[in-house]
Amino acid sequence: MSIDALHVKMKRQENTLMVDFSLDPELLPPAILEAYDDICDAYKQFCDQLLTGLKGKAAAVRFSVIHFVLLGERGIPVLSELLAKASSMGFYVLLDVFGISSAPAAKRAAERIWGEESPLPCDGILISGYWGTELLKPFLPYCQEKKKDIFVAVRSPNKSSSEIQDLLVGSRTVHMAAADYVNRFSASAVGRFGYSCVCIAASATMGGSIKMLRSQYPQMFLLIDGLDASGANAKNASYGFNNLGHGAICCVGSSVTCAWNQPEYAGMSFAEAAAEAAEKAQRKINRYVTIH
Repeated sequence: MSIDALHVKMKRQENTLMVDFSLDPELLPPAILEAYDDICDAYKQFCDQLLTGLKGKAAAVRFSVIHFVLLGERGIPVLSELLAKASSMGFYVLLDVFGISSAPAAKRAAERIWGEESPLPCDGILISGYWGTELLKPFLPYCQEKKKDIFVAVRSPNKSSSEIQDLLVGSRTVHMAAADYVNRFSASAVGRFGYSCVCIAASATMGGSIKMLRSQYPQMFLLIDGLDASGANAKNASYGFNNLGHGAICCVGSSVTCAWNQPEYAGMSFAEAAAEAAEKAQRKINRYVTIH
């Protein structure tokens, strides 16, 4: 599924949500933890049920390689199964590969993730924008040949990101300079809806930054990350969309995946609570964004 296909899916579903499945194991529902001795089995069961509950409630899902590596030796096989299931259910699947930090590792990762008979089926990857061109280039041929997408994080939603990413470099902040660098690769990979498969990830805590990114880079699709982070809100996120409600997707995490732990969802299963929370998040976005 390419960025064009994601665009169509979001329009048909009238949905602008991606759900991030990265969750510390100790935050899993107690019933799931008690039912399985192996944390990998517990996490797989949790994600399986979440995927079923979120079908039709989110256009896309996101998984992190490092998160599954930290689960133990069975982590990557479990990730492989979950990616395949999410894809078969019709979700756009994004794989966070932030652990890549060298050109040889990027080359191996590109071949492993998007090569023949890949054990990690996904539509797009998320990488850091701060390692330079050598980490980006190995993935670019797959964008053109296999309709894959690269999301490059230039402004992250974590609290301390401003210490580096908002510093001034001449007349620009560091994260805007990073966006300029990513933009160099976007022109040669623009799809039929006017968006490149080379995309940017920015923070939902930074409304002014999102507005500037949308204005300066109209052909780059935006992942508005951390919609449920402290200081983030739907109004900030709305600046990433154009006047037709196109060009961006909003990523939420624990407000959906851990919704079962909130009083307003008492009595629901964790999958039902996640579905309700996803619908609530979408309603907030709909106050500012209408997909045409």
